[in-house]
Amino acid sequence: MKKVAQDLGKLILRLMVGGLLIFHGISKLIHGVAWMAGPLNAYHMPFFIAYGVYIGEVVAPILVILGILTRVSGLVISFDLLMAFVLVSHARMFTLNPAGGWGLELDAFYFLSGIAVFLLGAGRYSLAGANGKWN
Repeated sequence: MKKVAQDLGKLILRLMVGGLLIFHGISKLIHGVAWMAGPLNAYHMPFFIAYGVYIGEVVAPILVILGILTRVSGLVISFDLLMAFVLVSHARMFTLNPAGGWGLELDAFYFLSGIAVFLLGAGRYSLAGANGKWN
């Protein structure tokens, strides 16, 4: 029973992280990433880097949901959020949002959840199975 609960917990974590983050990716698919030119330019980074957000917020969440290359995808999600912090969100480091939460709580949620997915893996309720090298 303990193993079933652990695998179910991993499935819930994967569905939550991937299922919620993919909405951010869909928004970027609809509205584009042109707005990222300013933040990238401020750090002297080329614009093509902006397209990496599609990997971090569309491809990786889909893989996490399905349980394919789960650990790698968790790291990709965390890296995506680290870049979001560096390029855009760092100004909210010492702020509160309108509801009284930390200004970076959503960024921290996705960053740490990506780390958790990396550390825990997919579990057996995944397409690639619990014993896959990267699951």
